[in-house]
Amino acid sequence: MKTATLQLETLTCPSCTQKIEGALKSLDGVDQDSIKVLFNASKAKVSYDEEKLSLKEIERAIRQVGYTIEKSKER
Repeated sequence: MKTATLQLETLTCPSCTQKIEGALKSLDGVDQDSIKVLFNASKAKVSYDEEKLSLKEIERAIRQVGYTIEKSKER
């Protein structure tokens, strides 16, 4: 498992976190219990199986629901 932390463009409302969480939950390979989207910090953190999913696919899912990623890192 890898963990990604993504710095997002400023989130404007709490429902933004729900949209991003929903996008992440829809991805095969994401550890559902690891998803954390922090509204006040504009960050998302998620653990995933790198054999099923890549960081690029996670970023794409977030962009598809309308959010910009300023930077991301894996560990």
